Amino acid sequence: MNEDILVQIGNQIKERRKNKGITIQELADKASVSKGLISQIENSRAIPSLMVLIGIIKALEVDLNVFFREIDTASTGKTILVKRHHEYYYFEKEHALGFHYHRIFTRNIEQSTVDIVLLELEPNASRPMVVTEAFEYKYIITGTIEYCFENEVVTLSEGDSMLFDGRIPHTPRNSGEGKAVMLVIYFFEQ
Repeated sequence: MNEDILVQIGNQIKERRKNKGITIQELADKASVSKGLISQIENSRAIPSLMVLIGIIKALEVDLNVFFREIDTASTGKTILVKRHHEYYYFEKEHALGFHYHRIFTRNIEQSTVDIVLLELEPNASRPMVVTEAFEYKYIITGTIEYCFENEVVTLSEGDSMLFDGRIPHTPRNSGEGKAVMLVIYFFEQ
C-alpha cells in the first residue's frame, strides 16, 4: 500500500474518532479489534486488512464511499497544497512524555534527493518567477510571505506551510515590515 495513502487512512480514522469524542478503546470494542491495532493504524505503523478497515469505518458510522472519497490516490501532476497552522494535528508516538509531534505534511515522493535550506527575505526583496525541478516544501518561521504563482497568490503567516510542484513558475515576496524567515525543503526526483 502506498505509504501516503496509509498515512491518510490513519489520519482520517483518528480525526473521525476524535470528532465523535470516542476513545481508542471504545472504537476498538465497536470494531472488534484490539486497542493496540487501532493505535498502530492511526499512527501509520500497521496496514489493516480490508475486512478490519471496513469494520473500523462502520464502527465510526461513516459511509464507505464518503470515507474513501476523502483519500487522495490520484497523482495530480502540478500541485499546490497549503496547510494552515491551526490545521496541524497533534499525535503521539510510542509512550513518550513531553514529546509533542505535529504532523504537517506527509507525501510519498519516491527516489528523491532532499535539500534543506533556511531562507531569509528582507522587506521588499524581489526576484522574477522561477521554476525548479523539485517539489518544494515551505514552512514560515517568522513574518508573512506572499507566494506568487502564475494565476494565484497564497499568503502564508508564521506557522503556515505549503508543498507545491516547483515546475509551476513561482516567487516569494516578503509582505511584512521586518525580515521573514522560512524553512525550505526541496525534493529532487532522480
